[in-house]
Amino acid sequence: MAESDIPVDLFNPGQVFACLGFLEAADILLGDAEGGFDWCDEGDVRFCLRAKDDKNPFAVVLAFLAEAEIKRFGPVGYADPPSKKGKGSLAQHDSDGDDEPDSESEAKGSVIDLSETFCAGKGDRMTLPIRISSGNQHIVELDHWADGSGRETFKLYSGNRSADSVARAMLKGVRRKPSKKQRQNNQPGDLKSRGLTQLWDEDHRKLTEDPLNVLTPIGGSFNFDPRGTWTAIDAGYSPNDQKPKHGVESSPVVEFLAAWGLEHARPKLFRDRQVRYAAWGMVLSPILARVALTGSIPSLSIRRFHFVLGSSGKNKIVTFAEEDI
Repeated sequence: MAESDIPVDLFNPGQVFACLGFLEAADILLGDAEGGFDWCDEGDVRFCLRAKDDKNPFAVVLAFLAEAEIKRFGPVGYADPPSKKGKGSLAQHDSDGDDEPDSESEAKGSVIDLSETFCAGKGDRMTLPIRISSGNQHIVELDHWADGSGRETFKLYSGNRSADSVARAMLKGVRRKPSKKQRQNNQPGDLKSRGLTQLWDEDHRKLTEDPLNVLTPIGGSFNFDPRGTWTAIDAGYSPNDQKPKHGVESSPVVEFLAAWGLEHARPKLFRDRQVRYAAWGMVLSPILARVALTGSIPSLSIRRFHFVLGSSGKNKIVTFAEEDI
């Protein structure tokens, strides 16, 4: 059984959710995974993860995601609505400045699997779940943003973004539409923003050692990493108006793994846009860690935090947390 650890900021809710995502992913890909936080050194808090096999579990998860293919899936009988032209089209930027999908994403995004079982009463293009797979490894379904069970979905993104387009941007990056010459040579458009795949290819060792803190300018995201979120009041202006000169840096790893972490667990919402979560001080299996995230295992060594869901245009955004004393 291999064990490794990475630095984590407990006051960044997205990083804590992403640690749970690493645990969930390692359990699926390797088996018998356990994970927990070590805050013995307040200046160097770590998330510890161990799983079957002798490979670094963080590296296994990151390598899987770097090579993963993404497909949408919907209920039997679902079909995308006709594309709208002109005002309100998905091809236009809305007031939130969401990134226009690249041609590759648009083409792949048209592929959809239909399933007899589905997480909601009906399918919606903006919230269709995704399946990720790599080679002959497991097929993983992610759908917390479309959860129709009655639980809080914790869906934060809005505007002209779909879950599929956000997931592709976080994993594969975003490319500009190909120029005429690129189309003639069957080449993709220039890279507009990097995703996990590009970060892995550039320096997989650095990404493995500190995956939650390798930042890059990104566009539309799931809004889990407060380092990449903003409000016009906070910034004094809209960073969207400054693109591409003013890039907002965030972590594609945090964004995607946080979405995975919330697949079977959700932080607690209380009062108006107030959210609570907890970090646990010992290694736990995924099924126990899901409960520990809500602070509901009193016998554990627990640190509890709360944050406010901010607003950015139509989007809800995660902000940095304060610790409950």
